[in-house]
Amino acid sequence: MQGNLLTMVKFIGTLALALLFLGFANQERTDIQGYPMQLSEYELFAGNLADQVPTEGVMPYDLNTPLFTDYASKLRFVKLPEGAEVSYQTDRVLQFPVGTIIVKTFYYPHDERRPEKGRQLVETRLLIHEQAGWKALPYHWNEEQTEAYLEVAGDSKEIVWRDESGKKRRVNYLMPNMNQCKSCHSWDGEMTPIGPSVRQLNHAFAYFDGAQNQLERMASLGWLQALPEDHAAIPTVPDWDDPDSGTLNERARAWLDINCAHCHNPHGPASTSGFFLDINQDDPAVYGVFKTPVAAGRGAGDHDYDIYPGQPDASILVYRIASTDPGVMMPELGRTLVHEESLELIRKWIKEMETK
Repeated sequence: MQGNLLTMVKFIGTLALALLFLGFANQERTDIQGYPMQLSEYELFAGNLADQVPTEGVMPYDLNTPLFTDYASKLRFVKLPEGAEVSYQTDRVLQFPVGTIIVKTFYYPHDERRPEKGRQLVETRLLIHEQAGWKALPYHWNEEQTEAYLEVAGDSKEIVWRDESGKKRRVNYLMPNMNQCKSCHSWDGEMTPIGPSVRQLNHAFAYFDGAQNQLERMASLGWLQALPEDHAAIPTVPDWDDPDSGTLNERARAWLDINCAHCHNPHGPASTSGFFLDINQDDPAVYGVFKTPVAAGRGAGDHDYDIYPGQPDASILVYRIASTDPGVMMPELGRTLVHEESLELIRKWIKEMETK
């Protein structure tokens, strides 16, 4: 009798686990139900998919200062539904209408000195604006570079390439799972794009039919409402890596804005920190100068201030962007390597700050 009871308990436990697993499996299928499993099904690109030549109605674009992702290069595109428009605004990312698809393909040139050697496409991320909000869908490229497939669970891939100096570089490139996307793409808890703002788009792009300012291009397509006639009044951010595009302060703030401010702003996941790095923030105490952290711990590295003017090595900001320790580094997602060039920029920016 006792043996039969034990057998029944084991059977019920096994059945419960099976049902639980089935529930998770069905939930995953429900989450992606109705979405194409192959990138080509969206018909965003013409001809060879890997060439990334956009079809009519898909506009390529880039950013003045892009987000760092382990030295990956990126191809960006946006598609609006027919007849749709977006309103001009300068305080945040453009509020694209329902039906918009934002596309970002991550790749590495085999040799940055010789583009003719080709490239390796790694993943293409889609942000699709639905009635219920933005949906993030990651598509991973196959080894043959013929197709990208929907993969909700995330993955990693070893990438080897040569940089501009000819040095052989290697990275274990991490592709986030579908749910991780919201940890950065968040505004008051809702999924949102990060990059395409007026400031970031305000420069010329080399289109197939010639160079044109990207905002003017959007206006000419009937996509952008109320673009100011006085283009000098349109805000812009410099290229963080181009000393001729802005002052040291402007370039450092531009890099921090795109790499850190999607979390460190009053509407982001780090809103409780009181440490806000968005480019519109003009109070030095709020963007970290002589600001003590709200919580001590490993992330502070025994330093007293987020930014200690004149002393980059005593600043928490430098400590965290110079780290690859998962419990310390910032940004905490999207990279496994230190962005050495921007770290040098931020160190110089802090070193040259005047103490008051």
